[in-house]
Amino acid sequence: MVKVSEFDPSAYLDSEETIAEYLSAALEDDDPSVFLAAIGHVAKARGMSAIAQESGLGRESLYKAFAPGAKPRYETVQKVLHSLGVKIKVSAA
Repeated sequence: MVKVSEFDPSAYLDSEETIAEYLSAALEDDDPSVFLAAIGHVAKARGMSAIAQESGLGRESLYKAFAPGAKPRYETVQKVLHSLGVKIKVSAA
């Protein structure tokens, strides 16, 4: 029997450029949960404890906020993005 493990994108988010591209691509999806999941993957890649401490959020709260189906508050998303060292840019379509 062959075991297949779930793909974990956080293992490949190892540079600022890769992280920016990953988040930008996720933001283009019409489903907001894709972007929220991507933020969670980047936080995991950077170290959930470090992001929790820098953002002022509890580690467990951070996991819950970006779990599938979660609907985190805008302020939470902004704090985490700031802690990750990224920001959202808006441009004309």
